[in-house]
Amino acid sequence: MLPQAVDFRAEADELHALLAALSDADWDRPTLFKGWTVNDIVQHLHSGDLMAAASVAGADPFAQMRAEMKARRDGGMSGVEETRFRLGHLTGRTLLGQWHATMAALCEKLSAMPPDARLKWAGPDMGVRMFTTARQMETWAHGQAIYDLMGATRAPTDRLRNIAEIGVRTYGWTFANRQQPTPGPIPYVRLSAPSGAIWEWNDPTPDNSVHGSALEFSQVVTQTRNVADTNLKVTGEPARIWMSLAQCFAGPPETPPPPGLRR
Repeated sequence: MLPQAVDFRAEADELHALLAALSDADWDRPTLFKGWTVNDIVQHLHSGDLMAAASVAGADPFAQMRAEMKARRDGGMSGVEETRFRLGHLTGRTLLGQWHATMAALCEKLSAMPPDARLKWAGPDMGVRMFTTARQMETWAHGQAIYDLMGATRAPTDRLRNIAEIGVRTYGWTFANRQQPTPGPIPYVRLSAPSGAIWEWNDPTPDNSVHGSALEFSQVVTQTRNVADTNLKVTGEPARIWMSLAQCFAGPPETPPPPGLRR
């Protein structure tokens, strides 16, 4: 299986174990992510995996699905309302089973594709490896709100390497998505992995860098934590601006959570 698909599957399996232990009432509890309930979050993940499967099926199925979703959004539905319109009949344990089965099938389909194939998405097209990592990233990031809600601790693993990678690669996207010029050269990033390994990206520059834990960096680029609530060492104006806005996921510009809200 494609290594990125192995990590995606493991990420989803770990979240599945947490979800399987929830009570029926827990699924309707609001999280600190925009007040979305657990049902909303898992419906969103399921919707993303269905979109991914449509992209794997071809440009036409993906375009049709996107057009139908856009028509409802243009008609006044918010993103979460549109997802509830399509998937609101799936909740709790029924939703859990459907989401997990779709994710597993998607991992198999992605692994069967040529690694250099390009796939359509809401943002720029992506190669199969990065496309698969994007699904892992979404699963990990949205899952955090559920871990926070339940007061559960999630032990970090070196699967974070994929999420940190997509975080670094989307430096330019963070600003292009906001129709802003990049504030300067891409910073040097040096992170400590959960295993103790050191991960590095870009040329060392003492006046433009981000140093710290891979976990906290991943939390910032996925907007599950504000950089002010981490121990990341951010040096230089380009790095500072990036960490204040970082967005490694597709879609319209989103604002990171305020300091202190999600920690």
